[in-house]
Amino acid sequence: MDNAHKGGVPALQLQNISKRFGEVLANDHVSMSVDHGEIMSILGENGSGKTTLMNMIAGIYFPDSGKIFADGNEVVIRSPKDAFKYRIGMIHQHFKLVDVFTATENIILGLEDNGKYNVKQCEERVKEIAGQYGFEIDPSRKIYEMSVSEKQTVEIIKVLYRGADILILDEPTAVLTPQEIEKLFAVLRRMRDDGKAIIIITHKLNEVMSLSDRVTVLCKGKYVGTVKTSETDEAKLTEMMVGKKISLDIERTEPKNVVPRLNVKDLSLCSHEGTEILKGISFTANAGEILGIAGIAGSGQRELLESIAGLLKAEGRIDFMSPGSKKTESLIGKTPRQIRNLGVKFSFVPEDRIGMGLVGNMDIVDNVMLRSYNNGSSLFLNRKEPRSMTDRLISELEIATPSPKTLVRRLSGGNVQKVLVGREIAADPTVLMVAYPVRGLDINSSFAIYHLLNQQKKNGVAVIFVGEDLDVLLALSDRIMVISSGKVTGIVDARTSTKEQIGLLMTGNAHEKEDSSHGAK
Repeated sequence: MDNAHKGGVPALQLQNISKRFGEVLANDHVSMSVDHGEIMSILGENGSGKTTLMNMIAGIYFPDSGKIFADGNEVVIRSPKDAFKYRIGMIHQHFKLVDVFTATENIILGLEDNGKYNVKQCEERVKEIAGQYGFEIDPSRKIYEMSVSEKQTVEIIKVLYRGADILILDEPTAVLTPQEIEKLFAVLRRMRDDGKAIIIITHKLNEVMSLSDRVTVLCKGKYVGTVKTSETDEAKLTEMMVGKKISLDIERTEPKNVVPRLNVKDLSLCSHEGTEILKGISFTANAGEILGIAGIAGSGQRELLESIAGLLKAEGRIDFMSPGSKKTESLIGKTPRQIRNLGVKFSFVPEDRIGMGLVGNMDIVDNVMLRSYNNGSSLFLNRKEPRSMTDRLISELEIATPSPKTLVRRLSGGNVQKVLVGREIAADPTVLMVAYPVRGLDINSSFAIYHLLNQQKKNGVAVIFVGEDLDVLLALSDRIMVISSGKVTGIVDARTSTKEQIGLLMTGNAHEKEDSSHGAK
């Protein structure tokens, strides 16, 4: 580590930091340090206290107890302004930029200089920082004209412009393509070589291994340990995170009895303002197969699933081929209830868990029963079956809840997710559509969900899986359909494709020939 210019003192050191929110102990006497000229990954399951800890360094929260040292001196950080005083800057997962301002205007916004700026001089300084670290940016471009990775670049340059030597990045790759991730990593390595201390909050083990010098692991708010990346591997890090050995292999069986189940042709959808969201999408989802859907966030994945489920009024064709018969039902223009009345068994796990999938003020059993409320007019519903199904889901998916009668809104995000996915799978569907089904879940639970999706595939269900982790999409899917700006840019064989190919398709820069060998249309 090149921190000789600081006399070997850590850039940042935390001693026994604790933070409580009501009954929840988010951080419990956490101690750690990061050096100048080092990239440190903070790893932990959802709810392990990673972001809370970093928010205390960035001045968003104030610790209940413990000490923070910057370059060997104890500091008190009560606000982001205090953090900048000690050359600490945080790049959050959700950007804080003004859309109608240029990159430069956003970068200098809030700097104290009596409001007198020479914008041209500021643009030159922005170009200088960009050139030093290899950022690609047009300082005079407005934010609303930028891609997600360009917006992230503005956020990073904003903290560098303010003189940050310690940078914290919260899940920086969550919305980037593989190519953009490589560019970001190259920039971060250059910043490290320039003596910056960089902390990355992440849950992607392959990125931790390729980028960081050391890894600090948190579990349930407690510090587990810090290891050199060169002396560990993904399996050991997982064991540190969850406290037990788990297999990181995603099983993928060869598809059997593959028959077309859902045929989508020229599906188009416009917003209320008349903007085209889906542009002539065509594909076939087969029974006994997992069709993965990849794309940069906001490319139309959510709207596609909602259109198929009858929640949005799209145009084009959606034909359902009934199992065991030659009968084809047209689903276009039909409501979810009309689709169900045709005998089409859809299960849909939407992106918006509580808003669309579950009712927060109802308990777990009642949420499991939601599917049966429309199936009969009797007020005296049979509660025995949903109760035993709920008990089974709690046990199989390890849902952390005091009881099946607990209100869903009292569960953590990960446990809400398990209730929803479990309920939809238990409904014995012919087509199962899931959007980001493991978002917010720990590794153990994620692999339980992958196993359930595989089980559905073996049972002859047509599974449509919208995911954000390309490694998982490539390992779990049989075919992958890539969407860019509402259009299909390619349908590829997941067994033979690479992340790079899919990354190019995600940005619309490649026009692969669609693979029609498995019923892709």
